[in-house]
Amino acid sequence: MLTAFLREHPMRELLKGGTRRLYPPAEDRKAWDGIPAGYRREIRKMAEDYAKTDYPLRTVSGFLAFVRIGDRQADEKPYFTRRRKLCAAVMNCCAFPDAEMDDVLNGIWLLCEESSWVISAHNVNPIPGAPKAAEYPLPDVRKPYIDLFSAQTGMILALTTSLLGKRLDAVSPMIRKRITEEIRRRILRPFMKTDDFWWMGVRRKDLNNWTPWILSNIMVCAVLDPMPAGNLSTLLTRACGMLDRYIAILPEDGGCDEGAGYWNMAGGALLDCLTLLETVTGGRMTFRENEKIRNILRFPLTMEMGNGWFANFADCDARPFISGERMETAGRMLKDPALTVLGTRMRGTIADQLNDVPHLTRALDLIFHVPADKTDLSADKPEDAYLPDLQVRLVRRDRWTLACKGGHNGESHNHNDIGSFILFLDGEPEVVDAGNMVYTAKTFSEERYTLWNVRAEWHNLPVIGGHEQREGAEHTARNVSMTPDGMEMNLEAAYDEKAGIRELKRSFTLTKGGLKLTDAGSLRKGQEITWIFLLRRKPVWENGQVRAGNLIIRCPEGLEYTAEEKPVTDPRMARSWPGSLWRIRLKSEKLERFRMTFEFAAADREASK
Repeated sequence: MLTAFLREHPMRELLKGGTRRLYPPAEDRKAWDGIPAGYRREIRKMAEDYAKTDYPLRTVSGFLAFVRIGDRQADEKPYFTRRRKLCAAVMNCCAFPDAEMDDVLNGIWLLCEESSWVISAHNVNPIPGAPKAAEYPLPDVRKPYIDLFSAQTGMILALTTSLLGKRLDAVSPMIRKRITEEIRRRILRPFMKTDDFWWMGVRRKDLNNWTPWILSNIMVCAVLDPMPAGNLSTLLTRACGMLDRYIAILPEDGGCDEGAGYWNMAGGALLDCLTLLETVTGGRMTFRENEKIRNILRFPLTMEMGNGWFANFADCDARPFISGERMETAGRMLKDPALTVLGTRMRGTIADQLNDVPHLTRALDLIFHVPADKTDLSADKPEDAYLPDLQVRLVRRDRWTLACKGGHNGESHNHNDIGSFILFLDGEPEVVDAGNMVYTAKTFSEERYTLWNVRAEWHNLPVIGGHEQREGAEHTARNVSMTPDGMEMNLEAAYDEKAGIRELKRSFTLTKGGLKLTDAGSLRKGQEITWIFLLRRKPVWENGQVRAGNLIIRCPEGLEYTAEEKPVTDPRMARSWPGSLWRIRLKSEKLERFRMTFEFAAADREASK
C-alpha cells in the first residue's frame, strides 16, 4: 500500500511540501500559553510531584531479576519512572519558561548514560536461532537492539531537543550533540543497517503491535534529526515498507487479535505513523479513504461495551487505557461521529498518557489537539457489529450487551477462549472475562498456559470429561456464522482428540429479555461435562437457577452446582476487578449426546412478571 504509493510519488519529492516541525517549541509562547488552563495546572502539579524525589537508580541486579526470578518490575519500575519524570519536567519547562531545568538536564544525562535503552524482558531479539534469555542476561553495548521502549526513549529525547533546544544550548551545545549521537548510535544506525530485528518482518512474518509502535517512534527520531532530506527520505521509505508488511498481516475487518487495549500500540500507533507522514509531506501522502485503514482505526468503537468497558478478549484489561485523543482524532479524520464521541469521552489526562507507558507524543497531542468545536455527545449510537476475520460479534438489545468470539487458540496474546463470551446488563459486567495480569517471565514463555487467566477453565466454556481447550492455531472454531441476534459455531476442534468430541455446536441469541446460550453435541463415549461461567457478583443457587446480583441464570435440570471465589490479587487485574470474581461450575452426569440451554435474564424483570 504505502510502498506502491511511493513508487508513483517518491518520498524525496513529497518531503518538499511538508514540515519537520511536529510540535511547537518552547519559545512559541502563543502555542504554549494557549493550551487549556486545566492542562497547564496538571503539568505544573505533575512536575512538582516528580521533583520531590530523585531519579531512581537502574541497576544490574534489577535487570538480572528477569532471568533470575522472572521479575520484570525490578527493572521496569525505575526505567519508566525515569522517563515519566523527564517527560513531566520537559512539559513543565515548555509551559512555564521560568521553570528550573535541572530535572530536564539530569534526566537527559541519565538516559544517555544507560548501558541499554532496552528493558530486561526484551533483551533478546527473538529470531530463529536466538539464545534464550538466561544465556544472554545482559545487553551487549556493541550491538544495540531496538525494542518498544528503546525506540520510545529515542522519541522522548528527540522531542526534548526539539521543544527545548534553545534552553539546552544556553547550558551547553554539547547536550543536544550528545542526544543526537545517542539516538543515531542506538536507534537510527541499527535501523538502517540490519534486517534482523524480528518486528521488521524480514526474519519473521508473525508481526504484531511492535512494528507500528516502534516505527512511530523511530520516525519521530528521524524527522527531528538534522539529517539531510535525502537521508530522511530513504529512512521513511524503508519504514513504509515495514508498515506495509504489518498492514498485510491484519485482517480486512480491522480486528486486532491482541485485544482492544492493544489498539493503543497497534492501530493507534499506525495512526501516529500515518499522521506523521501527512505532516512531513504536507498532506500529500494520506490513506484516510482506504477501507482497511478505516476499519483498523474504528476497532475500539466496535469492541466498546459502554461506560469505559471493552470486550476484553486476549491480553486486554476490561477497563483498558485507550488514548481518547487518538480515537477522537481518528473519528474526525474519518468523519465518524460515534468514534469521535467515544474519543471525546475518554480523552483523559496528561498523566494517563505517561502512566500507561511514557507516550510523550500522546501527551503533546492531548494538549494541542483540542477541538475548536464542541463534540455532540448525543451522536454516540452503538450498533451491532461483526468482525468476520477476527470472528468477534457484539450484539446490543435494550439493557443487554453481548460479546462473543470464535477465532483460534494461536492468536497473538492468546487466551484459550474459543466460543467464550461476555455479558453486560444495564452497562455493567455480569458474565466476564478476567483479562490481563502484570507481565512476568512466564507471560510470553512456554509456561504461559500455566497462568490461570489464559486457560479455558477460567473462561465461559464447557470442560469435556476433564479436558479443557488447548492452545495452538490448529485448535479453531469451525462453521462460524453471524445470526440476526447472535452467533453460532462448532467448537470440537478447540479440544484435543482425548476429549472424544464428535460434535459441539454453540449458539448465542440475545433478545430484549436476555441471552439464550445453547450447546449441543455428541461424544464418542459418555462423559461428564462441566459448564463454567465467570461472574462479577457472588452467586447463589436457588431452585435450579443461579442468582448473582441482578442476573439470573436458568439452568437445565440435573446439573450439579459448585461455586468458588477468586480473590483478585494481581494489581493490574484489580484495576478492572477490585475485590473478587466468582467461578461457577455446572456438572452433568455422563452424557453421550446432549443439548443444553442456559437462559440469562434480569432478576428485576423476573420479579415484575
